[in-house]
Amino acid sequence: MSRSQVIPETLSGKRIVNQIRDVLDNVSIPAEQPNKKMIPLSLGDPTTFGNLMTTDIFIKALQKAAASPAAHGYQHTTGSKAAKEAVAKRSAAATGRKVEAADVFLASGCSGALDISLQALASPGDNILLPQPGFALYETLALAHGIEVRHYPLLPHKKWEIDVDALEQLVDDKTRAILVNNPSNPCGSVYSKEHLCDVLAAAERLNLAVIADEIYGNLVFSGETFYSMAELAKNVPVLEVGGLAKEFLVPGLRVGWIIMHDVELEDGQTALQNVRRSALRLTQLTLGANTLVQACMPDILTPKAGSPEERQLAQFNADTIAQLESNAKFVTKRINSMRGLRATTPQGAMYTMVEIDQSQIAMDDVKFTQQLVDEELVFVLPGSCFGMANFVRIVYCAPEEVLAEACDRIEAFLKRLSTAVGN
Repeated sequence: MSRSQVIPETLSGKRIVNQIRDVLDNVSIPAEQPNKKMIPLSLGDPTTFGNLMTTDIFIKALQKAAASPAAHGYQHTTGSKAAKEAVAKRSAAATGRKVEAADVFLASGCSGALDISLQALASPGDNILLPQPGFALYETLALAHGIEVRHYPLLPHKKWEIDVDALEQLVDDKTRAILVNNPSNPCGSVYSKEHLCDVLAAAERLNLAVIADEIYGNLVFSGETFYSMAELAKNVPVLEVGGLAKEFLVPGLRVGWIIMHDVELEDGQTALQNVRRSALRLTQLTLGANTLVQACMPDILTPKAGSPEERQLAQFNADTIAQLESNAKFVTKRINSMRGLRATTPQGAMYTMVEIDQSQIAMDDVKFTQQLVDEELVFVLPGSCFGMANFVRIVYCAPEEVLAEACDRIEAFLKRLSTAVGN
């Protein structure tokens, strides 16, 4: 007997809203030409071009784990004891706070850690404060769980600092937390100690927790200093979110974490005691993170002090930062030499936001992206993907010769635009 009706779409499916997907559905990608290949400067994956690769220490640790049956089975849903201890030890050294394995919850990548954090803090009908521009997945995850999102502005001409006054105006009795991304995707900003303290002071006044997305915390350029919010917070509970993906150039290996930095209350309870219980239950939905990668984490995160491995890992991180910083300077210098575009020099991470001067280029960011990829096969992301119209985001992980070719094509595109309008 044949079916008589279409199975209806579910509420869960309808709740999934992805800004990047919504914008890119209106951008068509042309085929490569025989003499001109596509240059994708759109995807935040440092491995795309093959020039940035993880350290041999990670590869050897994976090989050792693969040969061990102990790394092939299930672990506790919040993570193995050894992996959690490694995360805790590293966090304690970085923040100066007491951090124990029980404070750590492993997840399937940083995105999985964000998902658990949002659900553990907010119920359907509550709201969360997100940066604008900001990583589109924040909103996607929140809306999927019936959590309202409210966007606080970042100030492009103040190195993308948070507009704290505007943030405070968004808060009501249903607001549960402020999400702060530092260093920033898509902006490449790194906040000063003073600015972070201002944000924490606001969180304390408003009695809000902070989700600190610090996945790029160990990719900060020379002359800049990264401060973890947990290091600075005194009376504000902080859910520090991080992972292996970007620092170790392994985004496909999918291990992230939440570190609960709690606050003791006058009655002997703690601010995050219920959040911890919820997070524990939420980890049971996925049965934990990749156990093979968990087995590598002590070797990667906490090598023996003074060992060759510790020195090699430090050199690997320094080399990665040096390459990204060199690329950032190269791209922003080239972009800022072009009429109609303006880029802020990044302070960390692997992104820059480029402003389209509407007085000189009479098209919005989506049209700009479409025409650029059509004519020059250079693919950037429209700022609308991150809630910031009339900007585009450039990922500068490619080798310098590829970035140079991309910049040459963008410059040629702008010159044709200028000629077409008679400027």
